[in-house]
Amino acid sequence: MTILKTIAALLLFNNTLYAQQSLPWKGKKCAVVLTYDDGLDVHITNALPALDSLGLKATFYIANYMGGLQKQVPGWRAAAAKGHELANHTMFHPCEGGRAGREFVNADYDMNNYSMRRITNEIKAMNAVLYAIDAKTTRTFAFPCGDNKVHDTAYIDTMHDEFIAARGVVGTIPTIDKVNLYDFPGYGVFNHTGEAMIEWVKEAEAKQGLLVIIFHGVGGGHNINVSLPAHSQLLHYLKQHEKDIWIAPLAQVAKWVKEKQGK
Repeated sequence: MTILKTIAALLLFNNTLYAQQSLPWKGKKCAVVLTYDDGLDVHITNALPALDSLGLKATFYIANYMGGLQKQVPGWRAAAAKGHELANHTMFHPCEGGRAGREFVNADYDMNNYSMRRITNEIKAMNAVLYAIDAKTTRTFAFPCGDNKVHDTAYIDTMHDEFIAARGVVGTIPTIDKVNLYDFPGYGVFNHTGEAMIEWVKEAEAKQGLLVIIFHGVGGGHNINVSLPAHSQLLHYLKQHEKDIWIAPLAQVAKWVKEKQGK
């Protein structure tokens, strides 16, 4: 009986190991990336403590269009030391103006008035600032407002040496073979409940795909907001299901995708 039990245990172990190896996301069913846009004060005061209390790591897309980055540097440096990713969202967050819903776009930072040199210089300047904070050289980028072109030219095409990946704003859940490294998907949060966001996670598990979530305000700080209870509910769900869900910053996920796609 002892020998039979040992054989059964070995078979169970081998089957479990094979099942884990066959799962696409480092032996887990899906990947979830938590991203926070614009470098808001509430990311340091609200989001980071919530993440750190559960040991979850996220990506923070930092811009300085509100002029507060200098005061935030100690907070961002501490976040990077704890394993969070500091990522590039341009220096001044330019967006394409002149259309419905873009009344907030200042003419000085209207992408319609940008040249390729201006946008690339602004992005490289932010990379230099981020390097001064965390001394990292592997970086990802997020398109402000999801706008990825200067006039008709996709500017990220000239910047692949600067970034391992770039994130857009299209809400899809691709499988690992369908991920576009320079147009990662993103589900934008706008007053969603915790239950609604958890449904996104469950869909990613069912599809064995990638879910990227985009936060702005967390308990305030931006008109695109998520409440503190909803944010906490999502984080606790992710923590409780870590055995099935890989939760990691975008740079780590992009590196894994690149390796699996053989690029």
